[in-house]
Amino acid sequence: NCCTIDWFQTWPADALQRVAVKFLADVELADKDRSSVVSLCQHFHDSCRNLSVKFRDNLGRHNYVTPTSYLALVKAFKGLLQSKRDHITRVRTQYVVGLDKLQFAASQVAIMQKELEDLQPKLVAAQAENAAMMKDIERDSAEASQIETVVRKDEAVANEKAGLAQAEKAECEAILAEAVPALEAAITALQTLKKSDIDVVKTMKSPPAGVRLVMEAVCVMRDIAAEKVNDPSGSGKKILDYWGPSKKLLSDLKFLDALKAYDKDNIPVHIMATIRETYINDPEFQPEKVAKASSAAEGLCKWVRAMEVYDRVAKVVAPKREALKQKESEVAELLSELKTKQSELQAVQDRLAGLQRALADKTREKEELEFKVDMCAKKLQRAEKLIGGLGGEKKRWSEAAAELQLAYTNVTGDILISSGMIAYLGAFTSAYRNECVNEWVQRCKQHGLPCSPQFSLISSLGDPVRIRSWNIDGLPTDSYSVCNAIILSNSHRWPLMIDPQGQANKWVKNFEKANKLAVVKLTDSTFMRTLENAIQFGTPVLLENVGEELDPSLEPLLLKQTFKQGGVVCIKLGESVLEYSDDFRFYITT
Repeated sequence: NCCTIDWFQTWPADALQRVAVKFLADVELADKDRSSVVSLCQHFHDSCRNLSVKFRDNLGRHNYVTPTSYLALVKAFKGLLQSKRDHITRVRTQYVVGLDKLQFAASQVAIMQKELEDLQPKLVAAQAENAAMMKDIERDSAEASQIETVVRKDEAVANEKAGLAQAEKAECEAILAEAVPALEAAITALQTLKKSDIDVVKTMKSPPAGVRLVMEAVCVMRDIAAEKVNDPSGSGKKILDYWGPSKKLLSDLKFLDALKAYDKDNIPVHIMATIRETYINDPEFQPEKVAKASSAAEGLCKWVRAMEVYDRVAKVVAPKREALKQKESEVAELLSELKTKQSELQAVQDRLAGLQRALADKTREKEELEFKVDMCAKKLQRAEKLIGGLGGEKKRWSEAAAELQLAYTNVTGDILISSGMIAYLGAFTSAYRNECVNEWVQRCKQHGLPCSPQFSLISSLGDPVRIRSWNIDGLPTDSYSVCNAIILSNSHRWPLMIDPQGQANKWVKNFEKANKLAVVKLTDSTFMRTLENAIQFGTPVLLENVGEELDPSLEPLLLKQTFKQGGVVCIKLGESVLEYSDDFRFYITT
């Protein structure tokens, strides 16, 4: 026939120890504790094998202790030890930090009270300084306002007079503008005259009437007297003749320079009277007519006429200039007084600005002091509240920190025993479990491995909040059921729950309801499809009412025979290769 017998040989003691040494090589343990843990792992395995025989003989129930159970023990110990150490350290640190905060708050109360007492007089002094400075600012502001009002009025008066002076100045310049072109034209005409032109006039023995007329006017302008000569008509009388003085004048080498530098602003009145009466209105005394006789005479004629125009204009402008000069003097005096008052105003404003800056600095200092006083008072109040509210917790926190320190010391032994319960004792009843655990505790003491005198799986791996949540979801509140739930949540293998009353079934359904639990039976036609989807999408599955035999296609899932393919964790289920999600969970009840 095709019958084969599955026969498991028992591992020898040295094999068990070598496996433990290999797996625990990288676990942080003292050499003495490591040796004890290796020996105890072997003892746990052997003692469970003996306990299984006793369990079968007394109750007729079979439990198989295999090398897989031993590997589960070592792996559970290795994984749980570090996480439990971290948990204890974290919680103890929280208690220690809380105690430090309480101690710090208590020590700071006296310091903050002293600081508050020191700050109060400074704050009062700063407030007094600010009040005094505000009075000074108000006084200086009023003074500055008065000075500014006076300055504004004086400034308006000065501006008004300056405007009038400017208007008169513009009027004078406009009147002078009438004479300036003629004067410039005369100067230009003088500049065009050459010495040769003058020499021609000078050598004339019988000069034309136009030349004589012009030279007479020039002599009058220079205030040169005429000579008395015999009348050429033969009357026997003496007549006034300017030709002789004219030739002398023309012989002067600086003749033209003297005309150019002529003091046009101070021409004597009698000279201008003679020029206007005798020459200006004479129709022959015109540059155009004189030009026919001599170009030099034309230029001199223009100069005489230009001097007359300028003098006429200057006589009109002169009084206005005097008035303008007086007004400009008044404006300058006003501006000088205004500048003095503006300087006074600026000095007051600068002093006021300095006071305002000082006030701003003092106000900032006062605000800083107020902030410090406020913060100090708040800190003091908080410290008193903290001490008052948590002072009673100090004793409990101290005891809790001490208990956690003791738990950290005992964690190696407690986690080893807990790992043993997870790996071996799930199938045993409460009495057999307690008997085995008590024997393990005594053996740990014999090996010098620290552990809790009254070991409890609930104390070692249980979380009160999580256990309460399990009870709400339907887990019975007895310690045996709670221990089973802890074994289930910490085991690396999928749990098979012997559940004649349906309590585990109900609990799992409520516990995993939020995670879209799929409930299936081996007889369901969609059993494999549901399982494949759950494996891929990471949802939990509850397999109900299994018998003594399971579907062989479940073997890769039960043994967690995962592998990597293309960088993704996969598992082969039947003929299908599925992507395996780490969130997938599998529960079996019978």
